[in-house]
Amino acid sequence: MCRTGDGRDNEAVSDDPAGEDAVLFSALLEDSAEDLYENAPCGYLSTLLDGKIAKVNHTLLAWLGYERGDLVGIKRFSDLLTVGGRLYHETHFAPLLRMQGEISGIALELKAADGSRLPVLVTSTVKTGSDGQPLLIRTTLFDARDRRAYEEELLRARKESERERVRLRQLATTLQATLLPPALAGVPGLDVAAYYHIASIDEVGGDFYDLFPLGNGAWGMFLGDVCGKGASAAAITSLVRYTLRAAAVYDPDPAAVLGNLNTVLNHEYNGQDPRFCTAVYGLLTPDSDQKGFLITLASGGHPPALLLRADGTADYLPTPGGQLIGVLPDAHIATTTFHLGPGDTLLLHTDGLTEAQTAAPGDRYGDEALLDFGRALAPATAERTIAAIRDLLDALGPGVDDDTAVLAVSVPRPDREEHP
Repeated sequence: MCRTGDGRDNEAVSDDPAGEDAVLFSALLEDSAEDLYENAPCGYLSTLLDGKIAKVNHTLLAWLGYERGDLVGIKRFSDLLTVGGRLYHETHFAPLLRMQGEISGIALELKAADGSRLPVLVTSTVKTGSDGQPLLIRTTLFDARDRRAYEEELLRARKESERERVRLRQLATTLQATLLPPALAGVPGLDVAAYYHIASIDEVGGDFYDLFPLGNGAWGMFLGDVCGKGASAAAITSLVRYTLRAAAVYDPDPAAVLGNLNTVLNHEYNGQDPRFCTAVYGLLTPDSDQKGFLITLASGGHPPALLLRADGTADYLPTPGGQLIGVLPDAHIATTTFHLGPGDTLLLHTDGLTEAQTAAPGDRYGDEALLDFGRALAPATAERTIAAIRDLLDALGPGVDDDTAVLAVSVPRPDREEHP
């Protein structure tokens, strides 16, 4: 048996651990309850029903720079608020508290002793007696300075993001404009109209068109769609437009023009990031004998052109089997030749129109709907055809989720009369 220094047995002086812990815990709890109130990480105060401060903890006093005697029994809670806060307290906070008995998470600003402002989140509850009558109001205040700083930083970032978005929109609009001709050239004996529908102002699309003179009275025209969007699609669109123009000068045969474009795209973009486009190219030659134009169209995977005839009929021109431009080293190019006479209109379009979503969920506008549209419209001039297409795109609204380019050429009637 071990003995202590004073000769007592160790057993006699050993305390019950559980009992000692209980006593220590009780004393600590009693001490910490007051300490927790005074030095809690939030402000506490109790007020009478008229708002006069009856009790306040040290944390709130430290935040505001007051002594306890400056507030208790002297000031009301509303006296600690800014002018705007007092107005809100009287018109909203206090009435809601009286009706509901509790109100939480209200953002207010306190006015410190030195005049500075402290943003806080306020929660108040009404304490009632055993008879249910209200006795006093207990209020908890959380320091919202970090939250305010975060919100201000978030607001600053949002404004900066909006400015950047506006800048990118302007850049996209400017870039898009450089990819289209500023105005279509006037062709003797031919009416011309075009329209470009932008699906999103935030992105540059890859649709393109052009009409330009060649030699000996002939004209070249093209319309197409580069895969993808954004800066990379814009770069390819620019390459495609200038390649088509240069190739047409070298050899105006439509199949040869698209063949040259296919070679360029396949050579430049045949690695890890292949790029391609659909395109239709037309060679327009005046036909004085029949008072119109002889047109040869070549298509590389592009939607067929729509011919609206003077007799009121309309049909797609056959260009079957044309392959996407830039995918294969030797793409098959489909061609067709026809006569465009007085009152006839040729419409070229990209698939943003036929791929547009209609009101029916999951349904697309489609080639058949466009054919019916053309048959109901024919005969019509180029200008009237494009105007009708614009109205159609507007009617489809948000269903047009891809850029759409349309180009129409028509031979006017001798009397320039447009049939309804």
